Amino acid sequence: QVNVVESGGDSVQTGGSLTLSCTVSGSAFKPEAMGWYRQAPGKQRYMVASVDSDEEAEYSAFVKGRFTISIDKSRNTASLQMNGLLPEDTGVYFCRVFYIRPSLSSYWGQGTQVTVSS
Repeated sequence: QVNVVESGGDSVQTGGSLTLSCTVSGSAFKPEAMGWYRQAPGKQRYMVASVDSDEEAEYSAFVKGRFTISIDKSRNTASLQMNGLLPEDTGVYFCRVFYIRPSLSSYWGQGTQVTVSS
């Protein structure tokens, strides 16, 4: 059974930094991609950043230049370095892991809370 675990969420002040970590286990195959998604209270969940197995990264416009995603393929871990945090970055951050083998599938973690106060 595939298990996705996030960590690193915390409460910080505006301008602060946090590093989130996502580790996946339980699959015989390496992830094709890993992504971070944010969900604010009462809002939809949307993608913040993603990275594929070739270490190609994509960012949403509102975090580009502030956040950096990386992948450690040997540890099946993706990290999200968040700098210059703003109150609007507040939310639950979820990790989503994508596989193409043995079949096309994805798995979500339980999320980690990030709170940025002004």
